[in-house]
This record gives sequence, C-alpha cells and structure tokens, in this order.
Amino acid sequence: MATTPNIENKRYQNLIISIALFLTLIAALLAFTFYTSSLLERNTALIDRSNKVANSAQSVIKDLLDLDISYGEDTSSPHMQQVLGRLSENTEFITTSLAAIEQGGVIVDEDGHNYNLPKIDSKAQADIDAAEQQWQLLEPRIQAYLADAENIAVDSGDDLAQAVEQAKTSSLLMNDSLDQLTEDVYAASENQANLIRLIQILGVAAIFAYFLIFVFFFVRRLRETDAEALAARRETQEIMETVNTGLFLLDKDLNIGQQHSRALSNIIGTDNLAGENFASVLRGRISDKDLATTRQFVEQLYNPRVKEKLVNDLNPLHKVMLNNSSGGQPEDGRFLDFKFSRVYEDKEIARILVNVNDVSDAVYLEQRLEKERSQNDMQIEMLTTILNVNPKIINEFIDNTKDHIEKINNILKNPGSSQYELEVKLNAIYREMHSLKGEASALKLHSFTKIASDAEDKLNVLQNQGKLSGNDFLPLAVHLDDLLSLSNTIETLCERINRTSPASTAHTKAAKNSASTVPVDSASTTINAQKDSLESKKGDFIDLNDDSDNHLLAYYHDFAQDIAARQDKKIQLNSTTVAESNIPERLKKTVKEISIQLLRNAVVHGIETPDIRTTSGKPATGTIDLEMQSNDHDFTITLEDDGQGIDYDRIRDKLVNMGRFSAEQAGQLDRSELRKQLFTSGFSTKDDADEDGGRGVGLDIIKAQVKEYNGKINVDSELGKMTRFVITLPKA
Repeated sequence: MATTPNIENKRYQNLIISIALFLTLIAALLAFTFYTSSLLERNTALIDRSNKVANSAQSVIKDLLDLDISYGEDTSSPHMQQVLGRLSENTEFITTSLAAIEQGGVIVDEDGHNYNLPKIDSKAQADIDAAEQQWQLLEPRIQAYLADAENIAVDSGDDLAQAVEQAKTSSLLMNDSLDQLTEDVYAASENQANLIRLIQILGVAAIFAYFLIFVFFFVRRLRETDAEALAARRETQEIMETVNTGLFLLDKDLNIGQQHSRALSNIIGTDNLAGENFASVLRGRISDKDLATTRQFVEQLYNPRVKEKLVNDLNPLHKVMLNNSSGGQPEDGRFLDFKFSRVYEDKEIARILVNVNDVSDAVYLEQRLEKERSQNDMQIEMLTTILNVNPKIINEFIDNTKDHIEKINNILKNPGSSQYELEVKLNAIYREMHSLKGEASALKLHSFTKIASDAEDKLNVLQNQGKLSGNDFLPLAVHLDDLLSLSNTIETLCERINRTSPASTAHTKAAKNSASTVPVDSASTTINAQKDSLESKKGDFIDLNDDSDNHLLAYYHDFAQDIAARQDKKIQLNSTTVAESNIPERLKKTVKEISIQLLRNAVVHGIETPDIRTTSGKPATGTIDLEMQSNDHDFTITLEDDGQGIDYDRIRDKLVNMGRFSAEQAGQLDRSELRKQLFTSGFSTKDDADEDGGRGVGLDIIKAQVKEYNGKINVDSELGKMTRFVITLPKA
C-alpha cells in the first residue's frame, strides 16, 4: 500500500532536523562572510579616503604656491578661476573627510555610492588628531584668503602669504599623519582578513565534518528503515497476491494506488491498473451517467461533513454490469460489486479503500429467481382471472388476442416503402395493440397490459420520430411473441380448470394439474384457495353453453370501475338494455371493442374528479349511461356521460401545440371539423399518457371499426354538462 506523507514525515523527522541544522551552519557562515566583507569594504573606503585627503593636502599647497606666484593677475581669468575653485573644493573635501574619518561617518564617492567608515582604534585616532590639529591651523588662513580673493577692492596678499607659510609647515605634518593613518588602517584590515580567513576555514571544516557524520549516521538509518519497509512491502504483497477480492486505494483525483491485489486485474479484466485513473478504466464499460455519478460519489466520500454510512447508500457501483473493454455485447460482461471505505490519517481522510467482488453468479441467480417469481405471479394472476371471470369472456379474450396478433403480423408482412404507407401501417398496428390492451386491462391481466403498453411506447416513439423505415417495426416481433406465449398459457390453464369444474373430485385433479404449470409451490396454494372459494358458493359457476349477453353489463361495470379507481374518480354505470340487446353474431366482437373504448374515453376524458364536480355543483359520482338497441336493419350503441363535455378551444390549442395547424388555421375550424380531429390517430387532449389513455388511439379504433362495417358516428356535447356518442352499425 502507498505510504502517506504524514507517515514519511514521522519516519524521517530526525533527518529533516539534521538537514535543517546543516543548512543553519551554512547560513551562519555565509552571514559571517557577508559581514566581514562589509567590514573590509569599509576599511578599504577608509584607506581610500585617507589617501585622497593626503592628495588633497598636496593639491592645496600646490594651489597656494601657484596663487602666490600669480598674485596680481586678474582674478576673473580662467587660470585664476580654476585654481581658486580647486582650492575651495579641496579645502571643503579635507574638512568633511577628516570629520568623517574621526567620527566614523558616512562618505560619498565620485559615483554617488555611500559608505559607512569604521570606527578607528586609538593609534589611528592619534594620527587623525595630529592631522586635524595641523589642518585647523591652515584651514582658517585659506578661508580668510578665499573670502577676499576675488574682491579687487581688498588687498588679499597678506592673507595669501600667511596661508602659504602655514601650508609649508602643516602640509608636511599632515602628510606624515595621514600616511601613518593609512598604514595603521591597512594593518588592522590585514589582521581582520587573516581572522576572517581562519574562521571561514574552521567553519568549512566543521560543516564538512558534520556532513560526513550526517551521511554516515543517516545512510545507515535509512538502510535499516528501507529494510523494514521492504519486509513490510513483501508481507503486503503476499497478502495482495493471496486475497480473492479486488483491493486498491483511490485518491481524490480517482487515481488508483501503486499497490493492489492480484485478483483485481482478473476481476476487472484489465492489466497494469497501478497508477491508472479509475474513471478511465470504467469509461465505455458502464454508462456515462453512472460514470458521472461515480465521480460525484467519490467526491462526497472525501467530504468530511458527509457521513460515510449515508453516502454509501448512494453507491452507483453496487452490483453494476461491467461490459468487456473489447466492446463485446453487454451479456458478455460481468456484475461487480464495489464497496468504498474511508482511510483516515490523523483524523483526515487520506484515501478511499475500494473492495470489489465478482457477484455475477449471485446476480444471475437473483435474476433467475426473479424471473421464476414473475412467472409465478403471472400465472397466479391468470388463474385468478380464470376462476373469477365468466369462462365465455375468457375464451373470447383468447380468440380476440390471437386475432389481434394475427392482424398485426399480417400488417407487418404487407410491403410499404413510402412514408404514407408506413404511417398507415403504424396507425393500424397501434389500433390493434391498443384494442388488445383494452381487453386485457378489462380482465385485470396486468401481464398482457404491461407488454402491450411497452409496445405502445415504442409505437409512440415511431409516431413522433418523423421519417420511418421498414426496420423500425422489427422490435415489435418480440412483444408479439410474448403476447402469444401468454395467450397460449392462459388458454392451457383455462382448459385444465374448466375441464374439472364443478365436481369436487375433479377439483383435486385440476388443482394438481394447475400446480404443475406453476414453478413455485405458493402458486398451488393460491390456486387451491381460489378454487375452494368458488366451489363453496353453490350456483356461482356459469354455464358455458349460455349464449346470452347477461355477463356483459357486469364486465363493463368492473372495467369502468377499475379505470375510475386508477384515475381517482367516482362513476356509476347505468344500463337497461345491454343484457337484453341480442347482439348479432357478426357484430359481437366489434360492439364489445367499441364499448370498451367508449367507456375508457368517458371515464378518462369525460367524467371530472370528485372535487371538480363538487365545485361545479354536480354530485361527486359521475354517471355513465350505456344503452344498446337493435331494430330490423341496425344495431345502435349509445354512451352518454354527465361530465365536462368537449372543450373545442382546448382542441384548437392542442392542434397548434402538436404542429398540425397554425393558430390561424385552427381558429377557422368549426365544431364539426374539430370533432373529426378527435378521431385522428395520435391526437389526445390528455397531457400525459398512462395505461388508460393519452395516446390518441381509442377514438381512432372506433372510427376504424365503424368504417369497416359501413356504420355511422354521431357526437353531441354540451360544455360542462354532457357528451353523447351514438354508434350505428348495419346488421347486414
């Protein structure tokens, strides 16, 4: 495992301290060198300034003698001006320099650099005092001469003569004192240089000796530490090669640590994982959404304010399907379970320990058990329907389902290349699938309903995608196979159960046969309980040879109540003619299908919710009247509800939103044309589709059925009060 920086600091704490002391010695030696260099520089400046003072004193005596020889010359001549100016400058220079040398003051050279002169010792002080004494005798006489030298009205000859005489004496003594001062300062500087050189040699020797000791001691210590680390690494490596799970450390940037278990490569299916980015390893093998969620998940694991147990519940890599990196099919991948744990160092989150296991076998077992459980629930659902619904209705449903599937198959086989032909084909399939779903929903066969709804979802996508192709219809074959398989299963179960009813001896055999078709034991118990419940009620069994339509009203009633419950509505279905309607044989299937669609439309779109009805002054329970009448020539279905009626403005808005008409075109449509739009495929005033409506297929089915039988549709509605559908079908 990788060693954290805090652990390294503790292991090499003495090494760090020793290096710091070593650097401190070097820094001290350098500081001393800088200081002594500054001192030598100041002594050099002192020597240079004393030499310049001596030279200036010589220049003063020279200028005084020159002025004495040239006395009487015009003082404004260039020669006199130059000599007088130089004399004045040298006088000022000597005065300030002697004061600076004596007091250790600041001087400025010709380049403008400032220098601090050092304090002189007693011997040098005596020399500077002697020079100062002579200068104090000479300088006043020079100043007295310079005061009137350029004034032609004043005779300055006596002042000049006195200055010359004094210069002859003082200049020699000053030169001697300044020469001695220079020698004394030079000797002191040389002594200081020798001392500095000695100290530097001793300092370098001490540093070198310390370095040798440091190298000897710590190299030995490091070798011992490295040996311990090597032994620990070997033990860790042995553990990593032995464990059967994938172990590795993850940093904040999702980089995998340098150490990981050998099993990790086999589990993930990738070699050389050390140092790789975890996101790069997973990219292309899980969905982009899961990958982004994994980044956020690890980021939250590093957040100390988030509890580890809480964030682990959001683990996106729990039993995740990891596809092969070679780009194989998803079923070629494996299910892996990643578990993340924080690694703390001094109460700080240092790393994330990841434990990964191949749980493919467990997941496949769960899936197999879930599939068997689903099959069991499906068959129990079918058995419940068979045992509680009129067998005639069950048989009709089986026949109708096969008929719908056969029609869809025939539609799929029909050639179609143009967009119009493909759209007609799509709408026809949609109608058949919706009809099948309606009958299944009426019988509470949710397995059928779920498959049909999934197929409708795909059909809806095709209906909205614009351009169609023949290959777009291929996925529907899977749904047809599932529906046909369920139909065959329910037919088999129905035959076995109906064959044994109502004899009690046959009941035992039926229960046994039924149980044999269900993969889980609980199914047998449920079947027997349903059978016992029915057989305990004498007279509940319906004669299969009864050809009357007495069962239809109860069938429609249950269907409407189920839809109302899902839509959070209350309804009352009334009829006085359904049971005695005497539906012609050729119209029975069509009448049933139209009635189902009309009932669904009334409950979903017509009847309001109880709170809306109460607010409008209506009873909370909506009323639906379904009547069927027959005469010599026609069979009539009439369905009327006391719901909200047809909102024509809403139809216009929906047509505009769907892009079928512009706002101007929709505004020009009259009510008759708007009602026609209700019967077009894909149009619905419901905003969201669900099991019961919103796909725009129900009224389209009615229109297709009526058109097939050369019938008529009449729609009457009053906003806020009622809607009435009258369907007339010729008997012949």
